[in-house]
Order: sequence, then C-alpha cells, then structure tokens
Amino acid sequence: MRRLVVKVLKNETILVVASILALISCFIVPPDKEYAGYIHASTISQLICLMLVVCGFQRIGVFRIIGSRLLHHVKTARGLVLTLIALPFFSGMLITNDVALVTFVPFAIAVLTMAHMEEHAVLVGTLMTIGANVGSMLTPIGNAHNLYLKALTGMPTSEMIGIMAPYSATAAVLLIIITCVIFGSKSVSEFSAIDGSGIEQNVLAPHSDRPQPDEIRVTGYGAGYGGWRTIVYTALFVVCLLAVSDFIPLWLMCVIVFVAFLLCDRRVFRNVDWGLPLTFCMFFIFIGNMKRFPAFHSLVAQVLEGHVRLASVGISQIISNVPAALLLSGFTDAWEDLLVGTNIGGLGTLIASMASLISYKQMARCSGDIRGRYLGVFTLWNVIFLAILLVPALL
Repeated sequence: MRRLVVKVLKNETILVVASILALISCFIVPPDKEYAGYIHASTISQLICLMLVVCGFQRIGVFRIIGSRLLHHVKTARGLVLTLIALPFFSGMLITNDVALVTFVPFAIAVLTMAHMEEHAVLVGTLMTIGANVGSMLTPIGNAHNLYLKALTGMPTSEMIGIMAPYSATAAVLLIIITCVIFGSKSVSEFSAIDGSGIEQNVLAPHSDRPQPDEIRVTGYGAGYGGWRTIVYTALFVVCLLAVSDFIPLWLMCVIVFVAFLLCDRRVFRNVDWGLPLTFCMFFIFIGNMKRFPAFHSLVAQVLEGHVRLASVGISQIISNVPAALLLSGFTDAWEDLLVGTNIGGLGTLIASMASLISYKQMARCSGDIRGRYLGVFTLWNVIFLAILLVPALL
C-alpha cells in the first residue's frame, strides 16, 4: 500500500495537488447543483479523443517509422541533430509536446549511440525538449492548455496560430542557428547503409531476447506505416480536427472515435493517460468554487490586471503551464495574454512544462548518471530561450 501511495504521488503529482485543492474548495463552497456547470465538457471530450487517436498511432509505431525513414538520408552530424530536433518540433504541433518527447527522446538516444555521438545526448535532449515546447505552442492541439483555451474562448484556429507564429518561428530560427554553430559537418555514414526498417529494428529492439515494444508485436518490422490502421487512425485524427474547429458536433466525434477503437485496438483504452483529463476536472472544480468566493476572486483579478502575460510566465515556472492556464482563466478574460504567457512560460524551469519533466525522466531512464549535467544544461538553454521570447511578448 505504501509503495502504491508513493508511486501515485511521484507519477501523478499535479493530479494529487489538484484533487487536494478541489477538496478544500468543497468545504468553502459546499456541493450544490451549480457544480454540474463547472466541468468544461467540450475540452474534456476533445482531449480524450485526441489522446486515444495519438495513442493508437503510437502503438503501431508510425512516428518512429517516419523518424527512421528520415535518418536514412542523413549524411552529417549537423543534419542528424537537426533531424532529431525537427521531429518533436513538427510532431508536437499535432500529437502534443508530451507524446512527441515520449516517442523521440529514447529514439534519439539510441540513434546518437549508433552514430557514436552519445556525448552530445544531454545537449540534443535539451534542444529536442525546447523544440517540442515551442513547436506545440503554435496549434490548438499542440498542448492541453491551448486546446482548453480554444474551447473556452471560441478563438478561431487561424487567430491562435497567428498570435503564436512569431514566437514559434523565432525559436525555430534560434534552434537552427545553435545547431549549425555547435555541430559541424562531420560525416555520419552509419545510417546510409541501413534501410528504414533496419534503423527501426536497431533503435526499437536491438536485443531479440528482450520484450518487444507494442509496435513490433502489432505490425512487425518493416510493416510500412502501420498498414490499414494508419488509414483508419488518420481518418479519426481528421474527425478530431473537424470537431476542434467546430465543423462537426462533439458527440459525433466521441461516438466515431470510441467505436473505432473498440473495433480496431481495445488496448488503447488501457494505455491512455487518464490522469490528465481527471486533473482538468479537479482544477475545474477548484476554479468554479473560488469564482463563487467574492473576496478571493476580486483579489486575484486585481493582481492580474495589466500583468497577465508576466504573471502567467511566473506562475508557470512554479506549477507548470497547464495548471497555470486552468487557474488563471477563472480570473481574467485577457485571453491573448494568457495564451502567450502560458506558452512562453513552458520554457525556463524543469517543471514549467510537464513535457520537460517527461523528457528528463526519459533521459534519466536511458542514462541515469547524467541527471545533474542534464538539469544544468537544460536550465541554461531554457532560460536563454525564455529571455529572448519574453522581449517581444512584453513590449
């Protein structure tokens, strides 16, 4: 029992904190019929459906297969690192920064080892994490708080992209410059002689006597891009995009996605991180109750007035940007400032973005003796990027 409690506290810290806050707020505002209006159903339904689809893609190995095919054409160290950074940067726009890093950080460590560049793993892992965070800020489905803010405000997708594009583009240019300066044109020939499926096998399961990952058990090596499942899951992803953009009703999206996975791959339901939507629900209860407590609501609203961007960045450094967006949205209607602040606020400290914590855990799991060095390098580069992006944000 003690081990279970410790495991929950370690793996679901944000959920535990959110649950405690929700419980405390229930003593301040006792449960009544207004509680039913607290939960933002559209956000939860969109989030769950997108999580199911992305998990389905993960289980057939689509993202790593794409990465393996791209690496086959890499010729230099600079090209290798740029490819590894581009993978989470662009995929984060569609599958969220968290999933991009869970997928590609272990992939990158294995690839760097194959290329005899493992000494650069700390810096490459850091730049990949920054890439995932700044890439995901561009789209409504790139991270959980963007999805929430879009559903809450009804902001058009084009407007959200227009607001965040300058910051994402600036960060992308910086990543390219840093990579080109640090990594030279040293030849990397390890991948040109191996086809995509060979790279995939060396990266995913180089030891045949060990348990195989799901994507190997489901599709096998060299199975193209997941066969018919890829077509089905792509169609489901399009359905989710149509629902997020208000072209089809949310209930139709939910029915299509749930029925499809019941027929195609029921294990997806067990592999999804259900703690995330539950965390959202706990924060919704806390925010809903605190908004009904006039003194607290007035105090927070006054503190935020005229300083939403800076406050969002600062609070994100302490509690992470997703909880910051959920909490602050109950006390301000400066949506653009909140969007910019919480996205930029994902840079900085290790806990500023849950995706950064995920990346740190992946790095530590693959090579436990680099934790201290990774934390130092990560903090240095993240503070640099945060400082640069803060300048236009606060002008």
